[in-house]
Amino acid sequence: MATHHLAATPSTIRWGMFDAAIAPVLTIASGDSVVIETVSGKAIDLPPPGSDMLVPPALHAVHAANPPRLGPHILTGPVAIAGAVPGDMLEIRIDAIDLAANWGYCAIRPLSGTIPDDFPIDDIELIPIDQKARRAHLPWGMELALNPFFGVMGVAPPPWQGAISTVQPRLHGGNLDNKELVAGSTLYLPVWTEGANFSCGDGHGCQGDGEVCVNALETCLTGRFTFVLHRAAGQPLLTAPRAQTPTHWISMGTDADLDEALRKALREMIGFICARSNLSRAQAYKLCSLAVDFRITQSVNGEKGVHGMLAKELLPPPA
Repeated sequence: MATHHLAATPSTIRWGMFDAAIAPVLTIASGDSVVIETVSGKAIDLPPPGSDMLVPPALHAVHAANPPRLGPHILTGPVAIAGAVPGDMLEIRIDAIDLAANWGYCAIRPLSGTIPDDFPIDDIELIPIDQKARRAHLPWGMELALNPFFGVMGVAPPPWQGAISTVQPRLHGGNLDNKELVAGSTLYLPVWTEGANFSCGDGHGCQGDGEVCVNALETCLTGRFTFVLHRAAGQPLLTAPRAQTPTHWISMGTDADLDEALRKALREMIGFICARSNLSRAQAYKLCSLAVDFRITQSVNGEKGVHGMLAKELLPPPA
């Protein structure tokens, strides 16, 4: 299988939008891997000239090109998988993630976050990153170990949706902000358009569940992904994002109402358990209550997220 490289350039990125009408910048075969460079940060988020915090030339080039913007995230892609059609499922193996800058930022924005009325301010912290040690040095003296992941990973949405913002996570994936999706994990997304058209960005050095102030440690990342296409035979293989880590199966639900997001994540987990076992729906529901952890993925993107975590030892792969 081939390995490709996709740099972040003004011609390979788009700012803040998913759209099935956007042509892919790279087409690969199922089973191929792609090293994808991503950049993050608006002009106001960048370190000043002369700082020890170095802005990647690719990010300067994107700013200089001043592409159209819909949402806040700079995405690299789309990458098309040859032969993908609606109803298929795209398996995205996250093989490796590297820190691509020696700094990141975390900000409070007016009218944003989980408790915006408590913090009517615009306040940004630039945070140095030790790329080799994978640690961040916070301005108030603490250090954080980093476990980077991409906040935004998604395929193109259904064509009827047109151009949509990257802010809200939806059934195509997008701004999932799921901190479990680090190197070694796998994301599964339903395919909504020919080629699937995967894009990623919104690099996070670290994040707590909830992402409550609206930012994680926003930074530039480079990821290596392997894409495997699963073809549908009649019925769609997947209706919502799903994932796995080396130790857990993950269901996901998103909705403007956090309670409804939980219900969606719960129903997805029940369906998954029933599909991989001989348990009844009632038994799967009880298992979720006994053994599945449902966590607030993020509470700040309009469409809030909940993800369920089921230990693999409780539901081994079918024989």
